[in-house]
Amino acid sequence: MFLAADVGGTHARIGLVSREPDGVRPVTVLQYHRYACADWPSLTAVLQDFVGQLDHAVHVNRCAVASAGYVLGDAIVNDNLPWPVSIRDIRDSLGIEQLAVVNDFEAVAYATQFLSTADTTAVIDSEAPPAEGPVLVMGPGTGLGSAVLLPGHPHATVLATEAGQIALAPGNEREIEILRHLARGRAYVSFEHALSGPGLLNLYRALCALRHQPPVLTLPAQVTQAALERSDEAAVEALEVFCGLLGSFVGDLCLLYGARGGVFLAGGILPQIREVLLASSFRQRFFNKGVMRAFLQQVPVRLMEHGQHGVIGAAGLYLDGRT
Repeated sequence: MFLAADVGGTHARIGLVSREPDGVRPVTVLQYHRYACADWPSLTAVLQDFVGQLDHAVHVNRCAVASAGYVLGDAIVNDNLPWPVSIRDIRDSLGIEQLAVVNDFEAVAYATQFLSTADTTAVIDSEAPPAEGPVLVMGPGTGLGSAVLLPGHPHATVLATEAGQIALAPGNEREIEILRHLARGRAYVSFEHALSGPGLLNLYRALCALRHQPPVLTLPAQVTQAALERSDEAAVEALEVFCGLLGSFVGDLCLLYGARGGVFLAGGILPQIREVLLASSFRQRFFNKGVMRAFLQQVPVRLMEHGQHGVIGAAGLYLDGRT
């Protein structure tokens, strides 16, 4: 048994796992808990709380961590995390002998191998069954994560990417106006500046400025709620722009990676806005790629709940010796 953790900017998901003997999934999750990161002073404190709730007979000295960001010396570096993460502090405080770190979306991408159709919602059904080929996994949350699963034997390969940092590309006049506003005071505007929780707030503020009205909402969750309730016109438009930009960006990434194996949309935001997403311009923007429309019509796009998948993926990559 060992610990597996999936750490994002909003939630840390921790599991006690053991190797799965039947091979259907790499591990069995024996115990699991989701923590709100803002309620805890450090990742070490989160892990200590989780371990403290385990049976006293259980001793773990290995841990696989899936986290946004990258390892630099002793630290996991990511501006979206609410606190710095010290690898040495985790090892010393919990008696961890082996601690492996992998990108969070790399872990989620790995776990998509074990999803069933019932675990997901169709956003776009393809005209043919999914082909063997790269699978794109991406989604907005506190940041904008992306990874590509490359099928192979005996193990699939996962390519961690920083696609969210690609320069924002507007697709219509309104989005050009928004980009001009977002570029004020910034030398560079990425897709993450629009397609994330903070990005949704950026869109809302930009649209308020373009509408010549003061912004009254101050948190991404407030923008989402106001858009779903249709109580704020700028919030409604912000969510519509969000979905359109997402469709265009996902289509671009499919072409970039040749993702004929399909797309999984993940992250913390999309399950909350599922009905809006399904009714939005996402589909039209996804297909709007000129002569490549026929290629994209063969690519299924499905929405997945984040759940325990990052934990399972981190554990699986560790067992494969990939971390």
